[in-house]
Amino acid sequence: MTLDLQVILLDLAVAALGGLAVGVEREWSARRPGEPARFGGVRTFLLLGLTGGLAAVLFREVDPRVGLVLLAAGLGTLLVSYLVSARDGNIDATSEVAGLLVLGAGAAAGFGLLIVASAVAAATALVLVEKSRMHAAVARLESSGLEAGARFAVLALVVLPILPHGPIARLGGLEPQKLWGIVLIFAGLSFAGYIALRLAGPERGYSIAGFLGGLVSSTVVTLNFARESRREAGNANAGKALALGVVAACAVLPLRVGVIAAFLHAPVAQALAPALVLPILAGAVAIAFTWLRRPQGTGTPALPENPLRLGAAIQMAILFQVVLWVLSAVRERVGASGMLASSAVLGLTDMDALTFSLTELARRTAEADGAGGALAPDAAARGLVVGMIANTLLKATVATAVGARAFCLRVVGALAVFAGLFALGLLWI
Repeated sequence: MTLDLQVILLDLAVAALGGLAVGVEREWSARRPGEPARFGGVRTFLLLGLTGGLAAVLFREVDPRVGLVLLAAGLGTLLVSYLVSARDGNIDATSEVAGLLVLGAGAAAGFGLLIVASAVAAATALVLVEKSRMHAAVARLESSGLEAGARFAVLALVVLPILPHGPIARLGGLEPQKLWGIVLIFAGLSFAGYIALRLAGPERGYSIAGFLGGLVSSTVVTLNFARESRREAGNANAGKALALGVVAACAVLPLRVGVIAAFLHAPVAQALAPALVLPILAGAVAIAFTWLRRPQGTGTPALPENPLRLGAAIQMAILFQVVLWVLSAVRERVGASGMLASSAVLGLTDMDALTFSLTELARRTAEADGAGGALAPDAAARGLVVGMIANTLLKATVATAVGARAFCLRVVGALAVFAGLFALGLLWI
């Protein structure tokens, strides 16, 4: 009996402490200037958590009906509080909903689910404490970003399921549903970077903005920052910051290609991994350096536009399939040397399309056991590395042609290191 009493007291203590944590935040928040009076503070939320815990204990140990009555009384208190507040014109139900979660967490503790109760109470308190940051983050999201998010949901949940599976033999083995799914993965990855960029805000520094922009398009970041360096030609600090932003953006490329290759066809990623070790390490050093230094400029750089648009998604799907057909035809007619040359050309335009096409050809090879147009994982990996070299050289060329001299020297020097590491990686595939 003593052991049972100790367990019950521990359950009630956890229930009360969870309510106390939320109550401290609610009472502290109510003291801010201009904040309306709200339901409950430290004592109310502590007692509310204890009410939930005691209701569960009574339900479990005494009589379920007694426990339900006590729980209903707690719920009724929250409901009456909200109705009174709404009558007075305050329709904010944050405190009442927090009270509902505290009551539920207390009940979970009363049933012995201490980890669940603690996690719910802690998460509730954290959400309440982070109110200002969450509101500021939402304020940074433009309406176009919210519209794009809703559009992405339609493309993924409505369009994707109704597309035919394929393969369609008359269209070269086209698999519409799978192709659209891959497009959504690439577009979604870029969109995640776009949202992160908007949440962080370009005012945080060119280097961080460049890194986040690199998740969308490192080539666009290079072009826009090079133009900005021309406008900031007389500001040495801004030129250095812009150069670091481009380096941070370009450092994302090998990691992005490796992650996507692993998702699409793991054997290609395994073959590619040795060639990416040094570039990723160099990129990590570059990103760490930019974040530690973070020199600020005087303006706001032009950043990549929202990548999630219906027209852009359709164009991406068409491009992916065309590149796949082209590489398959090149492989059949010219062989490995022609494949590498094609990868270099395609790497100049779109690394995403090249990544998809080479990994898809390698996947078909594995399924068809060396059928026509086949491509082994190591050959696909070499093509990806060649494409990244070409893409890096293109960005160096853009920086040289568009950017200011000091900016160019820093960017070209860093990109030359990346290109050299990629070339060295070819020896390890």
